Amino acid sequence: MISSAPTRTHTPAQLRLCATYRNLGLWTMQGWVAMFFIAAGYAKLTEPMANLTALMTWPGMAAEGLVRGLGGVEIALALGLLAPLASWRVGRPILLASAAGLLALQTAMAGVHILGADWGLAAVNLVLAAMTGAVMLGRRGEG
Repeated sequence: MISSAPTRTHTPAQLRLCATYRNLGLWTMQGWVAMFFIAAGYAKLTEPMANLTALMTWPGMAAEGLVRGLGGVEIALALGLLAPLASWRVGRPILLASAAGLLALQTAMAGVHILGADWGLAAVNLVLAAMTGAVMLGRRGEG
C-alpha cells in the first residue's frame, strides 16, 4: 500500500519568522568572520615579525611588506562584510565582493598552511571559508 505524506503549507507569519532567523544567523556569521579578520589583520600590521613567525610559519618565509599588506587587505575586506550596516543598497555589492575576496584569501592561505604542515591553522581557514561561503551564498539572492 502506498501512502502519501500530508503536505504542509507554511503561513506567511511562519515564513517571516524563518527569514528573520536566517538573517540573524547570516549577520552572526558576518560579524564573527569580520571580527576574526580585523584582529588578524591588526596583528599582521602591528606585531613584530618575530612574534608573527613564532605564531605561524609562513611570515618567516615572506617579505615583511607582503605580511603587512596582507593585514591591510584583511581589515579592508572584513570591513566590507559590515558595509550593509550603513546602507543595504550600496553595501550589499561591497559585502558580496568582500566575501568573495576573503573566500579566495582563505582558500589560498589554507593551502599555504597545509604545505607548511600547520594543520590547526589550515583547519581554522577551512572553517572560516565555510562560514564566509555560507554568508556569500545566503546574501547573494537577497535584493
